[in-house]
Amino acid sequence: MMTGRYLFTCRFLTAALLPTFKGSTLRGAFGHALKKVCCTMKRRSCTDCLLAGTCVYSFIFEAGKARRPHPYVLEPPEESRREYGRGDEFVFNIVLFGQANDYLPHVIYAVELMGESGLGSRGDPGPGRFSLAKVTLNGHRIYEGREKILARDPAPALLDLTPPPSRTITTLAVRLQTPLRLKHQNHLQDQLPFHLLVRAALRRISFLEEAYGQGEPNLDYRGLVERAGRVSINHGDCQWVDLTRYSSRQQTAMRIGGLAGTIQYEGELTEFQPLLKYCEHTHLGKQTSFGLGRIEVTNLSLSAG
Repeated sequence: MMTGRYLFTCRFLTAALLPTFKGSTLRGAFGHALKKVCCTMKRRSCTDCLLAGTCVYSFIFEAGKARRPHPYVLEPPEESRREYGRGDEFVFNIVLFGQANDYLPHVIYAVELMGESGLGSRGDPGPGRFSLAKVTLNGHRIYEGREKILARDPAPALLDLTPPPSRTITTLAVRLQTPLRLKHQNHLQDQLPFHLLVRAALRRISFLEEAYGQGEPNLDYRGLVERAGRVSINHGDCQWVDLTRYSSRQQTAMRIGGLAGTIQYEGELTEFQPLLKYCEHTHLGKQTSFGLGRIEVTNLSLSAG
């Protein structure tokens, strides 16, 4: 599956007051702006719109209604800072999957429209308006806010599921950068044995590749889960972190907490490393479009096979 992690660098034009976790705020503003950019039938619901099958907004933002994973994740800044002043920098990533990369111009216009409308509290000091300074991909500037020119080089990367050649991994660490919400047997999990992590990774990879890649990959699902059960935890400091977001559709506050922290695993890990590295780009678990389930994988022991 082709994947592009686009870094949006913005500057506030007015003061802003944002929540500690900014994923929900960004997603709500992004959805409203993208619909304004793309939708020609402003007052019609996507569910009964004849154009939904060819609409960029419907493809990107209403994927859940089509029973497929969203073709993007938002990665808000990790900083807990809430107050921003005029001229302060504000950066975040939007990661696009498969065909969604073709719609990058629509996404950029939506972010610029977000800046005109503003982010954050509607009270004092009011929504913080911002300008989009640049967009970068893999360290290369592909869009300049002043010139309004989009470059198509470099291209998005192809995620690889091939294990590292001639390497043996026996210890690795997984840092849960944003709360991870995993359900097993219909219950949210407050522990993370390795087999649950692998089950979640396999589900995520299978769904995304089937929807936006080359079809479901040829993986030994049952065998991988069985072997993952032999991997042990040798250290962990994960804790449940409670977050809330306001749903404008349901007119209520909703809890979206999950596990956060770092956990170290020990065992025969070589075949699992590409699965987890894949999910560094795609996130894991529930509410990934808000930025939840972002992980970072570090090999702690690596030797020649």
